[in-house]
Amino acid sequence: MVINRAISALLALTSVAVFAGIVRAQPDDFCREFGETPTREVGRDNRPAPYVFGRIIIKGVPPGAKPPRVIAIYSDTQQPAMRQLIGRSGNYCFQKRGNAGTLVIDVDGMEMARKTVSDIAGTRQREDFEIYPLQQGPREAPPGVINARFGRPPNERTADLYRKTGEAEQAGDTAKAVEHIKEIVAVDPADFIAWAKLGSLYLQTNALADAEAAYRRALEIRGDYTPALINLGVVAAMQGYYLAAIAIFQEAVKSDPTSARAYRFLGEAYLQNKQGSLGLAALDKALEIDPKGMAECPMLKERLYDLVGAKNVAAAQYKQFLEKVNDHPDRKKFEKYVRDNL
Repeated sequence: MVINRAISALLALTSVAVFAGIVRAQPDDFCREFGETPTREVGRDNRPAPYVFGRIIIKGVPPGAKPPRVIAIYSDTQQPAMRQLIGRSGNYCFQKRGNAGTLVIDVDGMEMARKTVSDIAGTRQREDFEIYPLQQGPREAPPGVINARFGRPPNERTADLYRKTGEAEQAGDTAKAVEHIKEIVAVDPADFIAWAKLGSLYLQTNALADAEAAYRRALEIRGDYTPALINLGVVAAMQGYYLAAIAIFQEAVKSDPTSARAYRFLGEAYLQNKQGSLGLAALDKALEIDPKGMAECPMLKERLYDLVGAKNVAAAQYKQFLEKVNDHPDRKKFEKYVRDNL
């Protein structure tokens, strides 16, 4: 297809700029309760200030039971752990100031989910979680839903060490948390969740080689552990090894074909590797799985089509997207683009 060949050629000049500047998901609806209006905030070089935001949904709590205490914790290279107590809305919102960001969801003192906030993602990144409080142990959460098939029976010999790890993280002491996780894998070398957690702790300090080794150890034990696959791919992409990242993300989508985030990362890696047609196909799949959560994908695709002069194709993509998502914050802008170009 001529358009796709043109896109592939254009990516040789624009891929980095595209990823840096065009993902513009509006988080204001999530952030207002925290006194933030991200769409009005400007960061370095007069660019939109970067944020990570989303919604946490707690499931499996019996009717009438006391709701759990949920805390979202975010940290990166430029700021210590920042905490937000989650209210009834389930919303959270943090401004990203540095690199190697990590988002942790804590329920009643137990870490239930962990997500590396990728440096290759857009300036405003949405991450939603569905949490079942009865799940045990820390998890390197796949973006979105935590897959129950990766549950692991609690080990009495490591339960106290997990508690100490959580306390160390809450205190912002990553080194101590690493120490405790190392004790866990020494006691229980088959704990692939702990190995993946160790990788995430290393990633917080930008120790990419150590993070990669820990993720690979997790995958030696549980080769289809999607969270470790996704984050191992992110480590490769952060270092510019896009072919390696593509191969890893392909394994991630094979492991969990319902992971929209895995498809999105695969699409981004393809685009960075100047493989436009494959990248667009992966982004389409991410949108098909999660139209709302992957709302940044149409903007990325529109920008690429727009750059090669295929405004009618971009408009058709937007029209299809709006038929699926009625409440997108940029709906009026998309509708105007469709009217002007379709």
